[in-house]
Amino acid sequence: MRVLRPNPAAWMLPAASLLASVLLWQLLASARPHLGLIDFANAPSPREVLDAGWTLLQSPKLLFHLGHSLWRVFAGFAAAAVAGIALGLAIGRFGWARGTLLPPLEVLRPIPAVAWIPLSVLLFPSSEVSMMFITFIGALFPILLATVHGVEGVDARLVASARSLGARRWRVFAEVIVPGAAPAIVTGLAIGMGTCWFCLVTAEMISGQFGIGYYTWESYTLQNYPNIVVGMLLIGMLGMGSSALIRALGRLAMPWQGAAR
Repeated sequence: MRVLRPNPAAWMLPAASLLASVLLWQLLASARPHLGLIDFANAPSPREVLDAGWTLLQSPKLLFHLGHSLWRVFAGFAAAAVAGIALGLAIGRFGWARGTLLPPLEVLRPIPAVAWIPLSVLLFPSSEVSMMFITFIGALFPILLATVHGVEGVDARLVASARSLGARRWRVFAEVIVPGAAPAIVTGLAIGMGTCWFCLVTAEMISGQFGIGYYTWESYTLQNYPNIVVGMLLIGMLGMGSSALIRALGRLAMPWQGAAR
């Protein structure tokens, strides 16, 4: 039985990349160069951002803003996951669904999330629901398209083999099509989660009163530059962590993927 040993290169290279990025950041913040289109005169240093982050960590505002943002993201993402997977499975598998559902969805897909904000304010009496709707819109189309491509990519020989063994149509769908499309669906969910955070920040900057996006925008209006970077980094870490969580859950739900590798 082979014993798996940790590979130092697996974590040394990412760590070196992050360290180099922080050192470059420190260099630019200290020198404050003016590079034509980019001016680093007001860029906060890593130490200033670290101090601002520590202050926020000790403040009750962190859990308050974080709780609002997490609720908005996961409510919108859950609705988008249900709708996107259901529509994607139908469009990818059934011709009637592709002909009737895909054209209007393709018209709506290129519309940026920020363009939906005025309409969402008109449609929903609560600003909270309108911000959840923006995160829903942001996550829906990546999940939908990934599901459609996953269904279309299922090997036709697997479907033919199941039918030749006497499997009925819906059993083929549940036991061949859905498992075959599952890796693409998980990828779409991970991408959709990242898009959720992007859209949430946009919505909170315009319509929100609480949340990480609102905190970042408020820091800008108050010219508190280290807090801007703290908000940006917090959003990035939350987006990265939630996407990684989805991929990890996907690996647990698809043990056959690990066996195939």
